[in-house]
Amino acid sequence: MKKIVVFGAGNIGRSLIGQLFSRAGYEVVFVDIVDEIVSLLNTKRRYRIEVKDCQPQTIWVENVRAVHSRDTDKVAHEIATADIMATAVGANNLDRIYSNISKGLVKRLETRRGAIDILICENVRDSARLFREGLLRHLSKGYPLDSMVGLVETSIGKMVPMMTEKQIREDPLLIYAEAYNKIIMGMKGFKNPIPEVEGLEPKENMNAYSDLKLFIHNMGHAATAYLGYITDAKMKYIWEAIGNEHIRTAVKGAMGEAGRALILEYPREFNEENMKEHINDLIRRFGNKALGDTIYRVGRDVPRKLSRNDRLIGALLLEKKRLVPAPITTMSVAAAMLFRGKDEEGKLYPKDRAFAEEIYPEGIDYILKRVCGLDSGKEADIISDVKKTYGLLVEDPTKWWSIMGVPEF
Repeated sequence: MKKIVVFGAGNIGRSLIGQLFSRAGYEVVFVDIVDEIVSLLNTKRRYRIEVKDCQPQTIWVENVRAVHSRDTDKVAHEIATADIMATAVGANNLDRIYSNISKGLVKRLETRRGAIDILICENVRDSARLFREGLLRHLSKGYPLDSMVGLVETSIGKMVPMMTEKQIREDPLLIYAEAYNKIIMGMKGFKNPIPEVEGLEPKENMNAYSDLKLFIHNMGHAATAYLGYITDAKMKYIWEAIGNEHIRTAVKGAMGEAGRALILEYPREFNEENMKEHINDLIRRFGNKALGDTIYRVGRDVPRKLSRNDRLIGALLLEKKRLVPAPITTMSVAAAMLFRGKDEEGKLYPKDRAFAEEIYPEGIDYILKRVCGLDSGKEADIISDVKKTYGLLVEDPTKWWSIMGVPEF
């Protein structure tokens, strides 16, 4: 039986990677830091996914087990004997796993097991380069990394909502997720034949699909949250926001702005027809009431989502490059600065609290320079547009749609 080692038994690890590979007949071995999750996976050897969509479904993922990341010798053995690997630990946690992976790669070389491919399921731009640099910090100078390891970039679009503390206590292994089940991945990264696993979609130009995910899906999702919040701070769910005619039209318009820029940037991959189909499908998915995704979850961590290479500013920069007018993306950036969404306990996300208390009082120019990373020289026009829109927005944020027209794509 083939085996996949998955670093991270969290939302994406269990709801997507583990599910797809288990269904294809693989043994799934998770590596995780949470004692309870590791113990339960080894005791039960299966877990449940509740599909929250127009056709609800219960899926049992079988033939799974786990190894604690502290047990470095066992982790190294699993890597040395695996057929493929994947990571789904979150971009901020990648530095914590390179050492463990490197030990496994050394053992794999010593036992002459051959090359292994790693699916990097982190939604990080240029992730293969970053991953390679991380591994090299822990490998000896002579290790043949480029021949032993295939670093496969992916684009993960599956939406997994937050669960309540009560739901987690009742079954810590339970995962809620939408029906969408695809891993978009770069063909060029593989050293071995691409696995025959339903749901894996190899692409020649991975940069195009990484940008599609970030500037259409992520940007549109964030815009829904931020416009929903400024429309009504008591609004809780994404489906409520996208059900509002003004917000739905604006979000489609913002995604349309980015879509036009992406068509110009990647004409071999995208055209008006497939872009419109993609946007309409996302609007439908955002409106999935059964998923119960919250405005807080989607909008939280404003500093990261306003950073230069992320979904909002990154989209604006591409639109500027391709000379695409972007008034609605600009409105979404301004709305993000006013986002103060709170969790079930009425608390701001820690980074959002720091933004509200320490960064926001410094003013719009400070935010645009220090958080958004915009250059006052080369990007003066973007800065001017955001400042103008922000100024109009703060006068009456609940009537934001009256500031501008919001044409659809």
